[in-house]
Amino acid sequence: MASSLNLAEHMEEVEKEGIFVVKNERRKSAETASGNETSKECWAVRYTLGMLMFFGLAVEYSLRVNLSIAIVAMAGTTEIPDNSNSTDDSCPVKGNSSDSEDRYTEGEFDWDEKTQGLILGAFFYGYTCTNLLGGRAAEYLGGRLVFGLGAVVSSCIALLSPLCARISTGFFVASRVAMGIAQGVSLPAVNSIMATWFPPEEKAKISPFVYGGMQIGTVISLPVSGWLISAGFLGGWPSVFYVFGALGIVWGIPWFLLTHDRPEKHPRISQAELSFIQGHQETVKKAEIVSISWKEIVTSGPMWACIFIMTGGSFGFYTLLTELPTYLANIQHFDMNSSGVLSATPYAVLWAFGVLWGISMDKLFSVGVLSIRTVRRLSTAVAHYIPAVALIAMCFVNCNSAIAMAMLCMAVGFNGASYSGNTLAEQDIAPNLAGTLLGITNTFGSATGFLAPATVGAITSGNQWSLAAWRLVFIITAIIYAVTCTLYLLLMSAEVQPWNEPKRDQERRVGPSTSYGSNQTRW
Repeated sequence: MASSLNLAEHMEEVEKEGIFVVKNERRKSAETASGNETSKECWAVRYTLGMLMFFGLAVEYSLRVNLSIAIVAMAGTTEIPDNSNSTDDSCPVKGNSSDSEDRYTEGEFDWDEKTQGLILGAFFYGYTCTNLLGGRAAEYLGGRLVFGLGAVVSSCIALLSPLCARISTGFFVASRVAMGIAQGVSLPAVNSIMATWFPPEEKAKISPFVYGGMQIGTVISLPVSGWLISAGFLGGWPSVFYVFGALGIVWGIPWFLLTHDRPEKHPRISQAELSFIQGHQETVKKAEIVSISWKEIVTSGPMWACIFIMTGGSFGFYTLLTELPTYLANIQHFDMNSSGVLSATPYAVLWAFGVLWGISMDKLFSVGVLSIRTVRRLSTAVAHYIPAVALIAMCFVNCNSAIAMAMLCMAVGFNGASYSGNTLAEQDIAPNLAGTLLGITNTFGSATGFLAPATVGAITSGNQWSLAAWRLVFIITAIIYAVTCTLYLLLMSAEVQPWNEPKRDQERRVGPSTSYGSNQTRW
């Protein structure tokens, strides 16, 4: 009996040693492949994939946010009291408008603030519904097909949007819901693609570039939309939908011709790049579809951390994304062209800061100063605590347009650090289920896409020019940022969770009666 026990213990030690050796050999192989790739290749196929995802997200976000500018022309600006009768709760009209006497613009549609809030939030009613479906579909059908169809279909809907608006408000709202349904699959699909093609140590550098497409789409679409409307091109505001819708359809051509779901299926990938990716097989998504362990997911602390930060971060992001042009037009009284350019400025800062932050984090990780976990925690804290402080500061800037823009650039710009932090959380804890997990968390996050403009609409209803109303908006957003970030930092993990693996792999690695140990945080 004793000898049997000794033999079992000996075999267990041999197995552990063998696993260690295999992992070490894989690590060396990956490092060698990486070195070969660097010396022999100037451009890897995964960089082409990343570039096309960047442009795809740029197109989708341009379709999503251009309504924030178009609605100012469609519904008109809010008329404020004359300067002679204005109080300390409103800003005088002077200096910011190209024509200070032209303070009120009549729109084609009779939409009050609540109706505008409904229209701005309609996209997210559809967007919320398809996140989980998109994540799971990406794991079964491949992220290439799911992401590509989402972008192209939403572009087609954009081309029909002016017609829908002129038929009725209900039709226009329905078109925004349909566009949300089409785009709801996109981020989960991108998350699944990222988990398949990019090892964790590359993501701090690559992720800000890929997800930066969302900011570039915003940066380009807001000022260009303002210019198109002011120039009267193709009838003014309808051109906003025509131009960006056409760009989305054009983007679909190279996407479907040049991209593939997995590295081993790509006909033009080099052996060095393939070996580099496969050398990280424990931390990238496998080809095998993994069943969802709902009990383990629901009781996982890191999973709840992802839900909290996605909900809070999205509320703040969507509040500023959808309402910033209205704030600049009705509080700071910028004209249409200025409002579009200035609305885009914070997102240009976000993109630039995100890329620079990602490069810095990559360097600090490479030299061993920071661990993956520290990179994620530090990046998330910077991305949410600093914007919270900036939003509180917005309560004190009053009518000083320069300081207001500086604080808005800080509130939006520092959020770029999230692309090296919490944006990668689902990929870190379960690469095989990255699409599904983002589908779950982004369902919570996207719900704030219609809650945020509805909340702002309710607070500012009849008081679009009121500083007090906007102060309340900024305070609520800052509190949500701070609370959800704190919860995330308490519960987060950068380790792959056991439920990421197929059931048989879990049993082989840890045994049916073995604890999951430190890799899983539970409540």
